Amino acid sequence: MNALTYCVNREIISFADGLAAWQYLDKGGDADIVISDVDMPMMNGFELLSKCKARWEDKIFILMSGRRTNAEKAELSGADAFLGKPFAINDLFNIVQCYVVE
Repeated sequence: MNALTYCVNREIISFADGLAAWQYLDKGGDADIVISDVDMPMMNGFELLSKCKARWEDKIFILMSGRRTNAEKAELSGADAFLGKPFAINDLFNIVQCYVVE
């Protein structure tokens, strides 16, 4: 979170689980980009992605996972980008900057 704050010079909000993130967005909370781990309690990253894309088709959604096998599933599910863990912080910066600049 701290690194991203300096990378994009925007407010970064984090949540303990996917359900809390969904509740925030569902109740009108704003986010330019959603970055989610696949493996989260309450609602996994794929479920959060599906709900977000169903409601806001153009919402930028980045999934990350320690399982590289999730890369293809992320793409097929509509994720705009996938980060395989571990990843270099510059990989995250580059992806986020691409969408922030646009």
